[in-house]
Amino acid sequence: MASKKVTVTIPEDLLEEIRTEADERGISAYVTEALRAKRDRDRLLDLVEWLEEEHGPVTDAERSASYEALDELDAEHQRRQAREAKHTDEAA
Repeated sequence: MASKKVTVTIPEDLLEEIRTEADERGISAYVTEALRAKRDRDRLLDLVEWLEEEHGPVTDAERSASYEALDELDAEHQRRQAREAKHTDEAA
């Protein structure tokens, strides 16, 4: 997959926290994971909004299912993180 370099401005305190969290993966990988997670959540929220417009308010059961889906997405991101860390370790 092709990548493109961009410039972003991040508050210094947040950047220091990210550096600590990112460890050997690097800031780029950390930010990429965060952006994917945000994109996935936004897509789910858009879907919920559309479904509410089409079919009425979300029930408690539907809301619970949505939270479960978000948990599954978080788990997928953790699996990706682990695979990337393993790949980095193997390359070293």
